[in-house]
Formats: sequence, structure tokens, C-alpha cells
Amino acid sequence: MLPRRRFAAAIAVVTLLLATGGRPDAAVDEGQIGAQVYEQLAQKGEIVDSSPWYAVLNEVGRKISGVANEKYQYPFHFILVREQQPNAFSVPGGNVYVTLPLMTFVKNKEELAGVLCHETSHDIHHDVVHLAQKEQTTGLIATGLAILLGRNSGLIQNAIGIVAQLQDLHFSRNVEENADHLGAETCARAGYDPWGMVWLFQQFEKADTGGSMEMLSDHPTDQHRIAALEQEFRSEPYLFARYTSSMAYAHPMPTYSTLASRYGNEGPFGAARRPGY
Repeated sequence: MLPRRRFAAAIAVVTLLLATGGRPDAAVDEGQIGAQVYEQLAQKGEIVDSSPWYAVLNEVGRKISGVANEKYQYPFHFILVREQQPNAFSVPGGNVYVTLPLMTFVKNKEELAGVLCHETSHDIHHDVVHLAQKEQTTGLIATGLAILLGRNSGLIQNAIGIVAQLQDLHFSRNVEENADHLGAETCARAGYDPWGMVWLFQQFEKADTGGSMEMLSDHPTDQHRIAALEQEFRSEPYLFARYTSSMAYAHPMPTYSTLASRYGNEGPFGAARRPGY
């Protein structure tokens, strides 16, 4: 997770947990969490309202959401954000945020689809909320209240550290592998070669981006996850046999200049529509 988004998401989760009395079994309004995080990112100027990249992101995202929406109570939206490193992250409520550098880092639409399918899986599995509920303590709840009430600046500084720690805990390998598994299935059903996820693992391992993707937070154990994906592909031939491990059949990503010359700076759909809640 990215630092600013991590803090925004943590605050939103804590807010909702406070509303439920901090009970792990209490219902959490994930749509409200998503709306709060979107507003905070918008206020920080991180949301990209229009870009030629939406031509590709919307094309791939539309096919993926056609499959993933059946498994989640909120429709998925794919939104570009301004960050320095290639990354993508999901927030409860169906928003999947994609950084601008990721759009040039992925080499083909299959790799982009792999990222989006993985991130939708986190929402479908309710991973962020489950992590928050697992890590919450009485101190965290008190901290959340201090932030919300704006009292005691010293306590608030401690709160920032504690809440950040909540989201600094990367998803476990098991959680990431579960997202890989469902993500590969989603990609295949959407018509995208799920080997794109493997290609992305391999590419990121070779690249020096100066950062770390949420999807690859478990690095350097990528080979274990690649092996798990390959086993999944072999064990479910009815779904995966028609796809190939050869990148020669992938669909290359268009360049920014190509998209801009075709659609203009706003892209084919104009400004990105704000997700509705």
C-alpha cells in the first residue's frame, strides 16, 4: 500500500469499526469506507480525472468487472491516481486505484488485467476489513477517536503511527496467494490470459523501480507464487488450457502518445466519472 492511501484507508476502516463498537463480527459498510477514501484522495489532488490512459484502463476494467461484479456487493471502478511508483491497490467498496507509472510499466494488456484481477480479489475476499479487524485493539479504537475528535495533538501523533502500522502489515502470503488464485480465474473468465500475472512477477523481479507494488509485497517469494499459479493452470484445464505462457501472443500496451493523438488528452470518455455511492 502507498503511504498516503494507507493512512486514508486506515482512518476510514477505524471510523467504521468505531461505529460498530469494534466487534469483529459486526457488519462494516464497505461502501462508506470507499467513499471516504475517495474523498480524501480527491482532496489531496491524487485522483486523475481525465487521461488518454483511461481508454485502456476502461477497456480492460470493463471486461474484468463483468466477471468480478457477480461476486461483490458493490460494482468495481478503476481509477487513475498520481503516485511516483507503479502500483495498484483496492479499497473496500469496489474502487481499484491504478497509478500512472503502472500504465507504462506493464508491457501488455494481460499484465494490466492480472493486476486488476488480483486487486478485485482483495475486495471480494474483504481482505482489508479482515486485516483491520484482526489487528484492532482497545488502543487503536481510542486512537481513532482522538483523530476523529481532533483532540490532544500528542496523542494524534501516536495515532498516526499506530494506524499506519495497521496497514503497514502487508497481507500474508496466504492472503496474496488466494488473491492470485481468484484473480487468475477472473482473468480467464474475462478473456485475458492469466499468464499475464506470471509475466508481471517476472518483470518486476528484474526491474529496479525504487518501490514495491502491493501485489508483490511478499517479494522475494515470487517464485513460490508463480509455482502456485502454474499448478492452478495445470489442475483446471477446462478454464486455463486455452491460454499460453508465451508472451508472443500478448496484446501490447499502446503508448501514451498514440492514445493522445487518437482521443485527445481527456481520453475517449472525457473526465472520469466519480464512483456513485
